[in-house]
Amino acid sequence: MESSNRLKGVFFIILSAAGFAGMSAFVKLAGDLPSFQKVFFRNLVSTVMALYLIIKHKGSFTGKKENRKLLLMRSLFGTLGVIFNFYAIDKLILSDANMLNKISPFLVVILSAIFLKEKINTKQISMIMIAFVGALFIIKPTFSVQIVPYLAGILGAICAASAYTCLRAIGNKEDYYTIVFFFSVFSIVSILPIVVMVYEPMTLMQLVYMLMAGVCASIGQFGITLAYRFAPAKEISIFDYTNIIFSAILSIVIFGAYPDRWSILGYCIVFAAALYMFMYNRKLDREERAKLENKSMKYS
Repeated sequence: MESSNRLKGVFFIILSAAGFAGMSAFVKLAGDLPSFQKVFFRNLVSTVMALYLIIKHKGSFTGKKENRKLLLMRSLFGTLGVIFNFYAIDKLILSDANMLNKISPFLVVILSAIFLKEKINTKQISMIMIAFVGALFIIKPTFSVQIVPYLAGILGAICAASAYTCLRAIGNKEDYYTIVFFFSVFSIVSILPIVVMVYEPMTLMQLVYMLMAGVCASIGQFGITLAYRFAPAKEISIFDYTNIIFSAILSIVIFGAYPDRWSILGYCIVFAAALYMFMYNRKLDREERAKLENKSMKYS
């Protein structure tokens, strides 16, 4: 049963990775539209899909009273994260933008240690530092305006990590469709005044691209939520990095954009750090289970 759930978790997180890669491609295909306008349409579709699930399951629109502060914080950080990420997607090679966003799992470890009092050790800290070295190879820092999209990508990862930390704090206290609905509605309502001010007319094709971005984003959001219902993050989070493979393929096939050798080196460093952290966390889990079994046998 545990093996079956893990396989389901792996399936859903790979589906999520493909969904977010597709979202990024459609956002880029939509062309030179304001980031706020793109975020609005992306979350409008998610709102409709989450609303359908709430009505179908007779769920809550606003969540439990005791969880609303966390839901608001998750929604605020999530909205900022999407805005920064969309700006980076527009300005950078698709795989570069998405790889920067994938620093967020490492940042979650730090934020969870600070705010949720989860344990963090020197090996985990070392992997986080190595991941940032990998990010520097992707960013290739300079003191020019060219670094701005990369900084936006980093800020997007920080905001995403903050949002995921809030999700960890919420845990299973809320239905996944309630969390998605709350975030999506918060996002479209909060940015609506800015969207009205900066709105640019869209062609029919741009509208189709934005709606497809919303569909792919919904697949990504629901996929990752369901994945972590079936299996712990430590066991399946490494498969989220398949997003970079999907993004690189789409970037080459659709846009004819190839990452340079320094970016590829950066991908390898970040991926290697993620793989090591994944294996190390599994080892810690096995040791913890062995201790519990020994303790149980001792008192039986």
